Amino acid sequence: MKFFLNDNSSSYLRNLENEFGESSNAIRMELNRFEQANLLTSTTKGNRKYFRANKDHPLFKDIHNLLLKHIGIDLVIEKVVNKLGDVKAVYLVGEFAKGCDSKIIDLIFAGKAIDKEYLVRLVEKCEKLIKRKIRYLVFDNKNIKDFLKDYQPEEILLLLKQ
Repeated sequence: MKFFLNDNSSSYLRNLENEFGESSNAIRMELNRFEQANLLTSTTKGNRKYFRANKDHPLFKDIHNLLLKHIGIDLVIEKVVNKLGDVKAVYLVGEFAKGCDSKIIDLIFAGKAIDKEYLVRLVEKCEKLIKRKIRYLVFDNKNIKDFLKDYQPEEILLLLKQ
């Protein structure tokens, strides 16, 4: 999930070892398998080999979409966003945007005339469907850019832009 949910995400072996609590040998073997299958690409910086998803691989989009469905984000978009009003963009931030599993989905909605009372009701329904909590922020189109500039590219994922 680390690399395929957010294609801006990259990491090196020791970082993944700490993140997943697995042995470096087991992680190295899996990384090598993914790299041999051309699902991951790597670059070396100093003595660290950084891995990231190969966005050009024919299966990248399918894996990405499967992860969105597994997490339940596809339902959030379908059930919540399309009924809220003038939503211009939806961003995923937090642990999921970094490619880490979490019981909480952090979303940022940008638009105007977003019905916040309706959003609360829809979020409650979605939380029951996907069995995860949803935290959200709502911004107008003017203020969203200032807020997002504090995030690194691997910490934010654009889910919807209209």
